[in-house]
Amino acid sequence: MTPFEQAVRAAVPGMPVTAGAPLAPLTTFKVGGPADWLVEPAEGDALVTVIRLAHQHQLPLTMLGGGSNVLIADGGVRGVVVRPRGGTIAMVGASLVRADAAVTINGLVRWTVARGLQGLEAWAGTPGTVGGAIHGNAHWRAANIGDLVESVRLCTRDGTLRQVTADRLGFGYDTSRLQQTGEIAVWAAFRVTPGGDPEALRAIARDSLHFRKRTQPLASPSAGCIFQNPQAPRDRVPDGIPPSAGALVDRAGLKGRAVGGARVSTTHANFIVNEGSATAADVAALVEACRTAVRDQFGVALRDEIVRLGDWPS
Repeated sequence: MTPFEQAVRAAVPGMPVTAGAPLAPLTTFKVGGPADWLVEPAEGDALVTVIRLAHQHQLPLTMLGGGSNVLIADGGVRGVVVRPRGGTIAMVGASLVRADAAVTINGLVRWTVARGLQGLEAWAGTPGTVGGAIHGNAHWRAANIGDLVESVRLCTRDGTLRQVTADRLGFGYDTSRLQQTGEIAVWAAFRVTPGGDPEALRAIARDSLHFRKRTQPLASPSAGCIFQNPQAPRDRVPDGIPPSAGALVDRAGLKGRAVGGARVSTTHANFIVNEGSATAADVAALVEACRTAVRDQFGVALRDEIVRLGDWPS
């Protein structure tokens, strides 16, 4: 047993620590290699403890939430992968709901809808966790999750804790300050409106789910949208084409294109699906084929929405 493993087991007895843990089953893409160590804290204090111990032992630390929106290299991830599990949700005032980073967005939606709390019901079907949604400022249609955030409890890579209000989190399209600072969300507080009718909120949630099922390839392993949508005025999309990454990939003739076991979805061209045998290298090659075709045909440089983790070849 390594000194890091010994320290973790001593600090939080019973917390799962696995050496050489396969990560592909923990992602929605179902590809990628193993972690040197996988640690799965069950609550916020344990999460902070693991972050501090990784820093003390000078080990790289990678956060993995619900496993969506990520592409893990076939070579795996060096150092410590932290995958928080469980978490709690609680009212912390008349119109604030606090959710731990490990709580799934779907779990948060169900919790608020059952209590007649309006605000999050349209996010039903969103993959991943609260922590991941904060990190990437998850979006759905024209809304960003950051629009509903009041504050976030953050932990720096050395284990320092601070509470930060939404206006200081650098929220933008698919981005937050966490991507630059490396800070990790411990919990987030969301603004809600009490007094809603749970049945009416469930109807909105069901409509959101049905829309996703009609327009996205939910039956196949994928990471969600591969590319960010073009943003004016930086990106100049030719007339007659919607400012959508999926539309550009489709018009470039890539819908249905395959590399190995990875294929551009025929349902939504901004999704790549794993047909069962894909490697991370297959997915990455197909991503670059799409990017190149769109750039060459339309002059638009597509930027990744997925996050690449791990030991990628240079």
